[in-house]
Amino acid sequence: MATRPPRVVAELGRPETPEETSARKAENSRNHRQRQTLRNLLLALGASLAVMLLIVLIVPRSDTPIEPDVDVASIAQQAQVASDDPLAVPGLPGGWRANAAELRVSRTDEVTAWYVGYLTAEDEYIGFFQGLDANPTWVAGLLERTLAAGTTTIDGVTWTVYDNRDSTDDVGNARYGLTTEAGDSTFVLLGTATPEEFETLASALTPTIDEQN
Repeated sequence: MATRPPRVVAELGRPETPEETSARKAENSRNHRQRQTLRNLLLALGASLAVMLLIVLIVPRSDTPIEPDVDVASIAQQAQVASDDPLAVPGLPGGWRANAAELRVSRTDEVTAWYVGYLTAEDEYIGFFQGLDANPTWVAGLLERTLAAGTTTIDGVTWTVYDNRDSTDDVGNARYGLTTEAGDSTFVLLGTATPEEFETLASALTPTIDEQN
């Protein structure tokens, strides 16, 4: 069998040496493996993107709010064992919803309070607290760094107003607030909603307040 003559390399102008042939083949093999690795990576990336797109298309989407709606009346019924006074469950207009309802105990003075977190129809927050046998320290803790701005009467109930909407101090969620007392309960409303929305909630609390007076 005839021996194949060495490959003439144009760049060299002469046949390759055995060492140069081995080096060339090794380099070609390395380049081939790199191209295969890149190709496999691109194929895997494309497959992952296709799966993600499929998930986005098939997973149902909803316009309902992310915040959970809680059954305030049901939770209040279970929590009622903590108080002889009725826990307030205000009836509110459509568009309002509650995302939290629970009994809370303050760390400083161990006052138990019935708390409900409300979101108004405009997605503004009002936290409702009904302190059971509360004290001024507990109220001051909720309305820290805020000052009373006067009083207002809503459905015959006098509320103390805390208006901090123009304050440059950090008052957290207590941009606006209302407080009143009835029986052994202290009612505190605080949040970021408008005074009109606060009045809506305060008015819805009137039956419970009247029952305790």
